Amino acid sequence: MAYGMLIDLKKCVGCHACSTSCKGANATPPGVLRAWVDREESGSYPSATVTFVPKLCNQCDKPLCVVACPNGATEKREDGVVVINKEKCVGCKTCMEACPYDARYLVADAKGYFGEDLTEYEARGYTAYPAMTVDKCDFCMSRTAEGETPEPACVAACPAGARLFGDADELREKALAGNGMVLNEDAGTDPNVFYLPDVKY
Repeated sequence: MAYGMLIDLKKCVGCHACSTSCKGANATPPGVLRAWVDREESGSYPSATVTFVPKLCNQCDKPLCVVACPNGATEKREDGVVVINKEKCVGCKTCMEACPYDARYLVADAKGYFGEDLTEYEARGYTAYPAMTVDKCDFCMSRTAEGETPEPACVAACPAGARLFGDADELREKALAGNGMVLNEDAGTDPNVFYLPDVKY
């Protein structure tokens, strides 16, 4: 089974609980966002609308980042999750340039938000993100593998229930049944993050 995610844009209220919980759960360094929410405005008064679009790595079936990486640092696992081997990554950013979703970040400095006398959680952020390596969403696989939670932090935290996580094939069917879509379809990456459209979108 390959993992995927379905995001219902009608339910998203732009509260950023997903991006906040992701940052806390993964202890990412300053400037590194594995999940974020874009705000898209359309129309004009009196029919102006705002749509919030949560974004993250799309765990593509045909990931351009894997092809672009000259060191083999990026690979797609059997469960469909695209991961980065930090020991092989040299921070050349070719994967970042290849990604049509802008879902990758360069960790320029090995730093965090915390000072001295780090707790175990705080220390994890310093060791998990070496300087001059690239980072991105991995569907919280490190947490899932440890048995901490059966779903990514962003899914667990969403107060509106706008995100579903599970079998990519099942979520794809749900998306198709609801006139769903993927982002940047023209890129030909076959993403595994699907969206149910807002009526305004």
